[in-house]
Amino acid sequence: MKPYHWESHHGNFGDDLNLWLWDFLLPGLRDVHPDVLLVGVGTVLNDVLFPPTQRKLIIGSGYGYGAVPDTSNKELWDIRCVRGEMTAAKLGLPAEMGIVDPAVMVTDMPDFKNLPKLHKKTFVPHWESAEFGMWETVCEPAGLTYLDPRGEAKSVIKHIAQSEFIVAESMHGAILADAFRVPWVAVSTSTSINSFKWSDWAGSVGVKYEPRYIPVSTRAEAAKKGSKFWGMSFPPPPPAEIVEHQTSHHDGELLVRPQQEQLSLKKLAKQVLAAPSTLALWQASRAEPRLSPDGRLEERKERFQAVLESIKKDYF
Repeated sequence: MKPYHWESHHGNFGDDLNLWLWDFLLPGLRDVHPDVLLVGVGTVLNDVLFPPTQRKLIIGSGYGYGAVPDTSNKELWDIRCVRGEMTAAKLGLPAEMGIVDPAVMVTDMPDFKNLPKLHKKTFVPHWESAEFGMWETVCEPAGLTYLDPRGEAKSVIKHIAQSEFIVAESMHGAILADAFRVPWVAVSTSTSINSFKWSDWAGSVGVKYEPRYIPVSTRAEAAKKGSKFWGMSFPPPPPAEIVEHQTSHHDGELLVRPQQEQLSLKKLAKQVLAAPSTLALWQASRAEPRLSPDGRLEERKERFQAVLESIKKDYF
């Protein structure tokens, strides 16, 4: 049995934890049923991602993109539970099959036990924000530690567990913060954010998804998200504009600005342009945080564990 991993060029810890989480939850899974694809963490339930003739074991996945898959063939779709009641409704399943996102079970792993608190307030952006924005620079004056969601999954998760407060645009940033009992605030830099998947998970643990809006930090980010930057919409820049350092020739002489001065001025200019992002992020870090009730989270984890036990009996 092989866990499904949605692999991206940029990396994303919420997807990448599938590479090792299931070996902890279902030891020996790779030695049984090689014809079965285990589909776990992620918003991956649609009609195009999986080979149509392959057997699939669904454990806690979510719907959120594309068309709802036809799961009527029980020989090919063994659905034991999904992320939340909203996904269950989309797939025509009983509400009680919408339990929780499997990522919450990470807290049971020895790797993440008894970790010391090292960070006061941490910002975890969505991967698109990390790729096209300048959020590390924005975090400095806002008084937050920047955490890139594209980093190695275990390192990202440890950083979340070792924080005292999380500002999360990444959904799994909030999921893991909540699982480690770290107060969190949800934010969004795009009006087109997929609120379905957030609400699906939030409902499962008894909280509401009510994100605070944060303006995008760069023109490139605005172009990628179809957003605005300083009141204007920008098209994607032409390839020539992505050259970071340019030199020019004049009267046969090579003219090069002092690199350090050029970079310092460039950084200062970008910080000025990103001032609205900095202010909004600072305000978010001082907002009233969310945290699901202890009893609700534990009840969901117990139900999920019961699902795992039934799978062990049937597949091992």
